[in-house]
Formats: sequence, C-alpha cells, structure tokens
Amino acid sequence: MFDDALLDDEGALTRADPVLRELAQSGARVRMDTHTAAEVVASLAHDDDQRPRAVVAAGPAARLLRAVLEPVCPVPFVAWPGPGLPGWAGNLDLVVALGAPDGQAAHSTAAEAVRRGCPMLLVTAATSPLAEVGASRWTTLLPTATSDGLTSSVVALQALAALGLAPAVDADEVAAALDTVAVECSPFHDLGSNRAKQLASGLGDTVPLVWGGSVLAARAARRWAEGLRRVSARPALAAEADDLVAVLQASPRRDVFADPFEDPVEGASPYLVLLDDQVDAPTVRVDRGRVLGAAQSQGVRHDEVASVGGGEVARYASLVAIGGYAAAYLAVGLGR
Repeated sequence: MFDDALLDDEGALTRADPVLRELAQSGARVRMDTHTAAEVVASLAHDDDQRPRAVVAAGPAARLLRAVLEPVCPVPFVAWPGPGLPGWAGNLDLVVALGAPDGQAAHSTAAEAVRRGCPMLLVTAATSPLAEVGASRWTTLLPTATSDGLTSSVVALQALAALGLAPAVDADEVAAALDTVAVECSPFHDLGSNRAKQLASGLGDTVPLVWGGSVLAARAARRWAEGLRRVSARPALAAEADDLVAVLQASPRRDVFADPFEDPVEGASPYLVLLDDQVDAPTVRVDRGRVLGAAQSQGVRHDEVASVGGGEVARYASLVAIGGYAAAYLAVGLGR
C-alpha cells in the first residue's frame, strides 16, 4: 500500500538518494556530452550535393530522433529496431548509431554499416566497444562522456542540424529545463510544494493512464508508463486518444459519495495523467477534450502536467524528467 508519509520521511528519501541524484544530474550530463562532442559537431559541413538518400537511426534513443525529425527531415528517416540494417540501406544512406549500456542492436547496426560502406554518425564514448566496432573511414565519432540516452539524442540532433538534416537544438536550453525540474522536484520540497510528490500521491494505489497529444508528448507518455510499471509492478498504459477513451468508458463509474472504508472498490482504479508540451494544434485540443470528457463522465480522477517552456526537445525533456521524479517518489511511497 502507498504511504504518503514516506514522501517526506528523511530515512526513506535517503534510501532513494542514488535514484534522485541521478535524475538531478540530467542537466549536467547534457552539458558534459554536448561539450565533449562540440569540436566534432563544429567540423561537420552542410552540403546539399552530399545529402544522403535516407537516414537510419539505431539504438534506444532512435525513436526520440524519429519523433523530432519525421515531420521536418528533408530525406526519409527510419528508426530501425535492429539488428543490422534494412535491406535497402547502402552507401548512399546515413546511419546514426547511439550507444547505450546494453546496446547490442546498435553494435549490430554499426558492424553492418561498416560492412556495407555506409557513412555513419557514431554517438558513444571514444573508448567504448561500439566505437571499436563502428570504426571506418566513413564513420564520424561523436564522443560522449556518459551513456545517457537523452544526451546522446541531443548530440545526434546537433550533428544532424550541422548537416542540414534537422532543426537546431539548443543544448543549454535543454539542460536548463532539466535543472528547473530538478529544483522544483527536489526531495527538500515537501508534499505541499513538490509537483512530483503530488503526482506520486495521486498515482499511489491506481492504474495509471498517460496521454500526450503531440508526437513528442506521446513519446514522453510512453516513457512515463515504462517508469511507472518498473517501480510499481502494476499495469500502466500510454496510448492514443481512441484507446484511452475506450478504457475510460469501460471503467466502473466512481461514486464520489462512497465511503472508501464502508464500500471499498475491488481492484485499483484508473488515474489519468495528461501531458501538455504546449503544442496548440487543433487535433491535440480535440483529442484532449475527448480523453478528459471520458474521464469526467466516469468520475475518473485526473491530473495535468505542463512542460517547462523552451524548444520542443527541452519541453519533451522536462516532461520525461517530471515523470522520472514521479516514478521515484512512487517507489518511495511504496517502500521500495
């Protein structure tokens, strides 16, 4: 059972310190990795005559690159789950391989890219096994100091922007957004003033349903669901509006006057979290209204989480960071 009192308990927060410290250092990791790769990124030149036929990205962060680039990339962009490469990929296509601690798919992709003679951007530590596997005359190594998936994505986006394949990404803006979340969600802020603790309290004994309207907010919603499932060992669903509306409409209607002790509800009730990354598109407004309306009609409790301002990658990063803190505090409240 979830215990709100643990969220401000010094002993419980001390036990969670490694996780909370890792979250708090996210902004520093972005600055560190982008600084480490800055010289190589600055050496890349935009040449329309050398534009690749397509871009293939591999690694855990490839889906984030796809979410950012699909609407704007001037050539086809593929996030390849691996192993290897698509059958059509060849020396006219640019491969982006992003390192990770368990990045076997990226290793396989890098090795295949070398075999086929594909030009490649390799985002990893200079001494990593991935750097060794992907070394070739066509490979550009973008060295990093950490294995953080978000920072690898920011480095890759900066390199692709230098090649004219992506919009510019301000790494300092992303880092500042992460720092803002770290301050606002610090364990030194009590439940009354800490947004992440309040979210964890609401999610405590529920089945979370997470919705994001834009492409990047939907990606952030999936990250939320992954984190909440991991710490609670309970279902957590991130889905499109149609699917969430169906789930909400099928949930038992909550009686706001019911006594939770006299009339306990069988099983965990759903709890809706709406992620807002400040994209004001008509389709987003319509879908948000449908999801929120379905929740209100069934008496399902809900909460809204707004991103920190800035560019789209900074807004995405802040939403993911808030979700990371909420999951960490949920684990604290569950005594894990």
